[in-house]
Amino acid sequence: MSSHREAPEIAKDPVADSSDLYAFVSPDRPDSVTLIANYVPLQLPSGGPNFFEFGDDVRYEIHIDNDGDGKPDVTYRFEFTTEITNPNSFLYNTGPIESLDSKNWNRKQFYSLTRIADGKEHRLANKLACPPCNVGPLSTPNYAALARQATFSLSTGEKVFAGQRADGFFVDLGAIFDLGTLRPFQQLHVAGKKLFRAEGEPVNATDRMNVHTLAVQVPLSRVRRRANRYGTHDRASVIGVWTSASRQQARILGNGSARDTATGPFVQVSRLGNPLFNEVIVPMSRKDEWNTLPPTEDKRFASFVEQPELAALLPVLYPGVFPKLDALNKTKKPRADLLAILLTGIPAGLIQGFSNNTGDMQADMLRLNTAIRPSAKPDRFGVLGGDLAGFPNGRRVADDVVSIALRAIAGVTVPLVDKGFTPDAAAGAVTPGLSAADVTAPFLRNFPFLGTPYDGFNNPPASS
Repeated sequence: MSSHREAPEIAKDPVADSSDLYAFVSPDRPDSVTLIANYVPLQLPSGGPNFFEFGDDVRYEIHIDNDGDGKPDVTYRFEFTTEITNPNSFLYNTGPIESLDSKNWNRKQFYSLTRIADGKEHRLANKLACPPCNVGPLSTPNYAALARQATFSLSTGEKVFAGQRADGFFVDLGAIFDLGTLRPFQQLHVAGKKLFRAEGEPVNATDRMNVHTLAVQVPLSRVRRRANRYGTHDRASVIGVWTSASRQQARILGNGSARDTATGPFVQVSRLGNPLFNEVIVPMSRKDEWNTLPPTEDKRFASFVEQPELAALLPVLYPGVFPKLDALNKTKKPRADLLAILLTGIPAGLIQGFSNNTGDMQADMLRLNTAIRPSAKPDRFGVLGGDLAGFPNGRRVADDVVSIALRAIAGVTVPLVDKGFTPDAAAGAVTPGLSAADVTAPFLRNFPFLGTPYDGFNNPPASS
């Protein structure tokens, strides 16, 4: 999955596990950028009596680098507190929750939002309310209204939301991790051969599951570099984005009725930039290490981008289908195309009218050229589909990042840096066979864009 349970240790700590990150120029407000970071993945909707929430002991942050050094120039920090209305009830709610201040809602969560820039912390808001979890039609009869109440427009220009949403990531997880089975791809005739190893239609493994979402919509003037010092090629409109979660260094377990306490400095336990980076690129033995490091240390992992394991596996899993990729792998030439896409951004001159390069620093960040306006007709394959407003130029909620990443690894993007290379015919067809249409909860056209979370009464359907 994009980053759901992608490393051994963070899989044990879902409250701090970043599962997806999105960054795009807002179609509902083109003078702003929308940043979305999801946490607490793989939530079954029927989560009572203790429903899902953010961690009061976790520091959540969304970072923005606007000068290409892999260090945050702007950070939005979310910190949470939980309040219990009725300490003598075991119930999450004792009646319908029709407003954020409902007395029927027993366990409320609030957060502060801090903007860190120029070395200074600016508290933008205190005690903003999260919506409840979507319990069911009797408990949360108008969930969309509760979400609107929990969407705040701040006097400083930001719009913010923190709370439960439907997971919008789509992937045929069971097939992919069954030795690289790509169900629809295997039924294609490629190079005169029919690829067929397993029957069945692709299944979206994350459908009808929820996440907890941090979403902030920021005026472009607050994320772009103020002055352009890069000469003829203007990088002032390009930003790099990643999210992180941190915990305090020591935790003291409570005794009896006493609460646990945490002490010491905050230590990063999770981070996420490009989808699938830690999931597919970083080897098992170093995944936990990667989660603790800042993007400035990603040069340590560049060799795994230069020669990705999956590129070597495709010719093995599909014998005779990827001969050109196999020959390229055997040359041991570094994959300059993947280094650009994942670690530096794509420089000018490779794709007409496009660049999101941030310089020589190798750092895993979602790079977004904020000068490119939202597409009137978005293509789910993003830049590979000729839509310069999509992944890997940032990431929109409906972008098919799994297919894009698979096709890039299979060799589709090699001609960007090697005009003499012709990809295998199969490379442009690699796909798990899913799209945004396979997400049951439809995406929204406006902030916060992810769909209404699934409720526990109707999901899974009673007929299942």
